[in-house]
Amino acid sequence: MLRSFGRVVVLTIVTAVAVGGSSTVPSAVRLPPPVVSPSAALRLLPDSASGQAMPAILTLRQQAEVYNGWLKVRLEQIVPRLMREEGIDLWLVICRENNEDPVYSSLVPFNALFASRLQILVFFDRGGEAGVERFSVNFRQMGEWYRSVWDPSKMDQWARLAEVVKERNPKAIGINESEVDHYGDGLTASLKASLVKALGPEYSKRLKSAERLAVRLLERRTQAELDFYPQIVAIAHAIIAEGFSNRVITPGATTADDVAWWMRERSRQLGFTNWFHTSVSIQRPKDSTHEASRVIQRGDLLHCDFGITYLNLNTDTQQLAYVLKTGETGAPKGLLDGLAQANRLQDIHMEEMRVGRTGNQVLAAVLKRAKAEGIKPSVYSHPLGVHGHAAGAPVGMIDKQDGVPGDGDYPIFADTVYSIELNARAPVPEWGSQEVTFALEQDAVVTSGGAYFLDVRPTAFHIIK
Repeated sequence: MLRSFGRVVVLTIVTAVAVGGSSTVPSAVRLPPPVVSPSAALRLLPDSASGQAMPAILTLRQQAEVYNGWLKVRLEQIVPRLMREEGIDLWLVICRENNEDPVYSSLVPFNALFASRLQILVFFDRGGEAGVERFSVNFRQMGEWYRSVWDPSKMDQWARLAEVVKERNPKAIGINESEVDHYGDGLTASLKASLVKALGPEYSKRLKSAERLAVRLLERRTQAELDFYPQIVAIAHAIIAEGFSNRVITPGATTADDVAWWMRERSRQLGFTNWFHTSVSIQRPKDSTHEASRVIQRGDLLHCDFGITYLNLNTDTQQLAYVLKTGETGAPKGLLDGLAQANRLQDIHMEEMRVGRTGNQVLAAVLKRAKAEGIKPSVYSHPLGVHGHAAGAPVGMIDKQDGVPGDGDYPIFADTVYSIELNARAPVPEWGSQEVTFALEQDAVVTSGGAYFLDVRPTAFHIIK
């Protein structure tokens, strides 16, 4: 999705692979049956750009089992490691119902759909092998995940929080506040004021920003998540492939809006949500008699921007389709050449996605190489995961091709997922040398060993006959 606010061996085409380690898919992922019957399940068309069948879709109960397995690893392994790397002894995640901290949903089980009233999660590093203790200062129990240490009938909630903090005597107390990254800025001003008042001067002096901890936790994917993510991306690609086909589109009758709404309806039918409204746009020769009509015509170049949410993970994809004119068997050479330039820009981008580099460093390197090859590029890639425009280092924005102040200076870490979003602009001789924008977006994972696409990277247009 377009965001307008503020060492690698490249696998050009990678089918739904696991990356960054074992390629074994967890047994829970294979649990039958799919949500829809085999006859109703979407299958990619033979002439689609991907050519893959849609993976079976887990029931909600199966999703809970899989997701909670991921969460156990996150809480028991990743949280302790990141707390120590960021120098935080005790971490507080404090938020209210319907105004949750951005990191909150990544810390609670599948069935915890909201923060109950005033929710306070506490993580305390006991040091060494003792690990991180976690509990809540809230009247609701959360089973094995967070034991509650507060009895509302005996003590005020804030007083109890102050008591448990002082009992543990941490040197550094992390709170989610930031002037740079909104994903590390989940603590509201009023809740911080209540916290400072409860802790008193001595312990309030120990408060420090946990911005990097929150951001790193949100962007870090477990191995099991990376094993599963290609299936989520493949599902999104399958929906696009059917939407960009004659099963949905009748040239001269179907509108771009019809296709956009079809993709959202198909998502809903399959049990998914969309984190943004699907867009479908049309490019055609300037001298076309159809001008700005939203009705899809023969000879049109179609573009979609589409994403789904599944198992609390998001996809973000842009693909292109060409509507054949009568007598044509394929897209004009000028359009094919433009798509090839956009694919080449993707290759360059993937080669430059290196762990340790900042988003701004990657942006500068990609643009320099692309321009040297005669490509007219624009790059606006972003992290992807629990959120669509997720926590981590942006690589450009549509209106910030010289670098993104603040967030863009954040480094890229291993085992993170990015939406490689960009466009190349090229003249098309068959359209009177009109400049056409070839916008693509493909989801990828960055590991210590390289950057890889999570599903097949299309190098051809979807063809509508």
